[in-house]
Formats: sequence, structure tokens, C-alpha cells
Amino acid sequence: MIHPFIGPIVAIIAGILILVFPEFLNIVVAIYLIAIGILGLIAML
Repeated sequence: MIHPFIGPIVAIIAGILILVFPEFLNIVVAIYLIAIGILGLIAML
């Protein structure tokens, strides 16, 4: 079972990266969406 705090932690890390490196916004958003999607699929198994 995936720990329920992983999603918010990933979101906080992504937000910090966007604040520090705004030029990487597209990359950070893409990685965030992929990570949340993978975690969601794993949680369903």
C-alpha cells in the first residue's frame, strides 16, 4: 500500500523546484504528473 503522504510530498517538492527553477516548469509538471499516475496505478493493484 502506498503511504498517503507521498502525493503531497511530491507536490511540495515539485512546487519548490518550480519556485527555484522556473525555467524547468514543463519538466517538473511532467514528472509530477507521471509520478502521481504511477503511484495511483500501483495503489490500485
